[in-house]
Amino acid sequence: MTKGTAERYDSTTIALHWATAILVILLWGIGQLADLVPKGPLRTDVWSIHFTLGFALAAALVWRLIWRATGGERLPPSNAGILHLLAQGAHYGLYLLLIATLALGIADAFVRGVTFFGLASLPQIGDPALKKPITEWHELAANLLLILAVVHAAAALAHHFFLKDGVLLRMSPRRDPAA
Repeated sequence: MTKGTAERYDSTTIALHWATAILVILLWGIGQLADLVPKGPLRTDVWSIHFTLGFALAAALVWRLIWRATGGERLPPSNAGILHLLAQGAHYGLYLLLIATLALGIADAFVRGVTFFGLASLPQIGDPALKKPITEWHELAANLLLILAVVHAAAALAHHFFLKDGVLLRMSPRRDPAA
């Protein structure tokens, strides 16, 4: 690939990437702020939003993994050597942390037997004494995920503004409908 040109991922891959990014940011923000809401129905609804978006992220991740394995666009590496190895490591780390965060969040939801907006509840499964450690591990995984996501975004911006190699444009939504 020549400097400044960009191949693009397919629209499904791009949509799943950005949906994942937006959901991770929303979920992390809600997780940080929900306990600041006074106890009562509003806090319950805020946590219901968090759990609902968490299950949506799990569905998006499953869809993304299936799409990547079966139909997603494969592009050649934009860089060779250490930059390629770092990018691969970061992507594997992001997937691993997404899976860990989601698995711990789902386990937490079942250990708690959470209620969704007072309308439906998950069955309480497991020892309630596990609530605190599972929540702490979930929070740690989510924080590590967000840190790595920020590093990932900073690397994409560095590619765009300093290396000018078109990497950021690979995952940008298409601007020209004819493209």
